[in-house]
Amino acid sequence: MSKQYSTQHDIEKSRCIAKQKEKPNCNILSKHFKKIYPIGIHRTCSSPLSLSSLSLSLSQNSTDSSLTADSSTPLDQKILSALRLIAPPERREVHVTKIIRQPSASPTEEGGRRRCNWITSNSEKAYVQFHDECWGVPVYDDNQLFELLALSGMLMDFNWTEILKRRELLRESFAGFDPNNVSKMGENEILEIASNKELTLAESRVRCIVDNAKCITKIVREFGSFSSYMWDYVSYKPVINKFRYPKNVPLRSPKAEAMSKDLLKHGFQLVGPVIVYSFMQACGMTIDHLVDCYRYSECVNLAERPWRHV
Repeated sequence: MSKQYSTQHDIEKSRCIAKQKEKPNCNILSKHFKKIYPIGIHRTCSSPLSLSSLSLSLSQNSTDSSLTADSSTPLDQKILSALRLIAPPERREVHVTKIIRQPSASPTEEGGRRRCNWITSNSEKAYVQFHDECWGVPVYDDNQLFELLALSGMLMDFNWTEILKRRELLRESFAGFDPNNVSKMGENEILEIASNKELTLAESRVRCIVDNAKCITKIVREFGSFSSYMWDYVSYKPVINKFRYPKNVPLRSPKAEAMSKDLLKHGFQLVGPVIVYSFMQACGMTIDHLVDCYRYSECVNLAERPWRHV
């Protein structure tokens, strides 16, 4: 019985020795981790270490100088390599400089001068110049009034920009818009102007301008001048409006309708109320610059001067 007990005791002792040999050396591993990681890793040998626990501990002490120190044993080097692989990349602050682009001056507010809203950065130079120098300036000369009436009539086919680009060529073709000379144009001259590809004026439009010149010569004989006849509709004083927004500017007015009817009675063509109102705006019979446009006050000052017959 004692011999059997002794044999069983020896077997159990051998098993314990074998288990101790298979069991990892916790003290050695803990020693190495404490060397490279001073805060320690709160794990026992019975609980295996995970990558997440190493990563969490490392992120809390990423500035530890011991991580960059050279280790003296191969095991230290392996542990350091493993920790570097699982460590999150160091975040670097990137300073982004915000670039604010200053908007370039548009024709609407070029040089600190604000223009009417329909003058934009895309407006042609000829149109901007017409707005700045002509539109809304009172005109009293018969030839100039005839020119503006003819140009306004062309709005049936073109816009102001297209018309103004042809302005000098139109002056050459129609003898400086002298009603006396234009009224005497013959068939050959009319066809020559109509065939000009740069003007692109229909023959019917050319004939309208010539016929209107003949009507003006009759007006001059009856009223003394075309200027006095036209300005009589506004009592020889421009109508000064105070529009703030483009939507407030009308396309026609009662005075334009009255003038249109009378012109039609005298044989004029292309003188509907809308065209006549455009003519009144161009020749300064009505001041329709917006109140915040720099030209408004300048045109008002000109409009308040006494009417001068030319």
